[in-house]
Amino acid sequence: MIFSPKTLTLLVVASLGLNVLTLFLLTATRGRRGGRGSSSPIAVDDMLRGALEGQARVLQELQAAVRQLAEDDRAIAERLQGAVQRVALLRYDAFEDMGGRLSFSCALLEERGDGVVVSSINGRQDTRIYAKPVREGTSDHNLSEEEEEAIREAMARPRETVEAR
Repeated sequence: MIFSPKTLTLLVVASLGLNVLTLFLLTATRGRRGGRGSSSPIAVDDMLRGALEGQARVLQELQAAVRQLAEDDRAIAERLQGAVQRVALLRYDAFEDMGGRLSFSCALLEERGDGVVVSSINGRQDTRIYAKPVREGTSDHNLSEEEEEAIREAMARPRETVEAR
């Protein structure tokens, strides 16, 4: 069974609250029965032992859930290492007689700078699209100024912000 961090926090708080309530009730019960001539101190001890054993089981379940969450977190972190995390899009006019900034270069890179830069060059008669592999922020292929700038921006920009220029 997998619990979210919020659910685990709620379970821990509820467990602690039940522990406090149990101890309070046991103390109150012992105060009433614990006078002279008390005939049931063993019953109170059994109740306390049962409550503590129940709480121990709950804590073991919570520990198992926390271990599972930690394992899931590690697995997700491993998967994210190869995910596209750095993106930059640069729009421009590839030819002087063309307007509207319809050409673009887009760098799609993972954390270390591996990925691809895709460029679309828009002309009057046709549009050409190029995809060039990128390794550690550079490429073995010849890159245009716009492609190099898109890669630089993707590597320099924090992951949370992506903005088309």
